[in-house]
Amino acid sequence: MKYAIIAAGEGSRLACEGVAVPKPLVEIGGEPLIDRLIRIFIGYGATEICVVCRPDSQVEKHLSRWQQGRVHLDYIVRVTPSSMHSFYELAPLLDDGGPFVLTTVDTVFREDDFKYYIKAWEEALMAGETDGLMGVTDFIDDEKPLYVRTDDNMNIQAFLDMDDRPRYISGGIYGLTGRSLNTLRQCVGRGESRMRNFQRALLADGLRLKAWPLTKVLDIDHASDIALAEKFLKG
Repeated sequence: MKYAIIAAGEGSRLACEGVAVPKPLVEIGGEPLIDRLIRIFIGYGATEICVVCRPDSQVEKHLSRWQQGRVHLDYIVRVTPSSMHSFYELAPLLDDGGPFVLTTVDTVFREDDFKYYIKAWEEALMAGETDGLMGVTDFIDDEKPLYVRTDDNMNIQAFLDMDDRPRYISGGIYGLTGRSLNTLRQCVGRGESRMRNFQRALLADGLRLKAWPLTKVLDIDHASDIALAEKFLKG
């Protein structure tokens, strides 16, 4: 399984709040965010890990050390206007027709949750019953959440900016097949710029998406989120 990490955000809010290191190197429990994801992905059979990051000598030097390790890690350096464009830059590294898991560098989840998510994704792929397994959570503490409406079998029906009966929001963990990259390229060609519009386009293109609930997912957007994430992982 290939894994991909979007680590090309500016992290401007963290910097304004006094966090001195780039977001990928922010430590949670003494471990940089990027290292935590790479370690977890290696533990779940990563054949290759692809990363897109902004030009930053600290981050590039850090990633180059991983390239000397036991996993095939590729990273590309780009300035991109959005997460969807960062994903687009990763697409050539993922475009071998196989499945992959994509996440952003500041997505913090419990490792046990991820273990069950990966097992479910692998089983769904073997059964040929879905084109994507999206990690969702009923913990709604996002500034601009993307609500995920499902049926009783966890088939995704819609991605919504607002929902009058919210249950789940996107957790920022995307298990996808190679078919999704065609939709991604079409989105970029139309001038789309948000991951939520890409997810809507997947449904519009007829891809079968299911949701997998995780107990809780946090994003590291503010300095205060660091302590919250450490407390969450210890709990």
